Amino acid sequence: MRGASGPTVLKLGGSYAFSPFLKNWIDAIADCAGRVVLVPGGGPFADAVRAAQPRMGFDDRAAHEMAMLAMDQYGCALAHLGAPLRRAASAAAIRSVLRAGGIPVWSPAQMVRGERDIPWCWDVTSDSLAAWLTGRLGAKRIVLVKHAELAAGPLRAEELVAAGILDPAFPRFLRASGAEAAIAGPTAHSKAAVAIRNGELLGSRVDLR
Repeated sequence: MRGASGPTVLKLGGSYAFSPFLKNWIDAIADCAGRVVLVPGGGPFADAVRAAQPRMGFDDRAAHEMAMLAMDQYGCALAHLGAPLRRAASAAAIRSVLRAGGIPVWSPAQMVRGERDIPWCWDVTSDSLAAWLTGRLGAKRIVLVKHAELAAGPLRAEELVAAGILDPAFPRFLRASGAEAAIAGPTAHSKAAVAIRNGELLGSRVDLR
């Protein structure tokens, strides 16, 4: 993997699917080839699962698996928006893409299925899965790109959970990963490439204390 400090795991929220900032973020990420792992949110595909569950009556386990497939779908779309982006469904595949100087776009459904430390419920969203992946890769930084501008950090994780900005499981998965975390807003794309290439944390730091 390129860069002495290892890659940055960057989760791009599903709210960017139809956002005017999407191209800016894809361009910024593309400038960090070999140094960033892109984790897709669920976007409109996960919204469809949420809407269908009460109408069809399937349980949370099915909803969780469908939401991971929604991340796969969003990731498939993202991977076709930038030349260096390559889908990757395992830790080995992610490392291979990084070594080749590309940008792995994580497809989580296959890798997460059967993992006993991940609850199958809506308390775990793509934010927590990104933190889980960060730990699996031994990465030192995770950046969650949200479609909202937050105050300058540090931001307390528990307050972000209470405000609905982070899912309830995120603090546990972040603590287990041993990584630093931050939240970046829409306009942070202008600083993203430099920060990631320099191995710096982008956005407002998330404090677990």
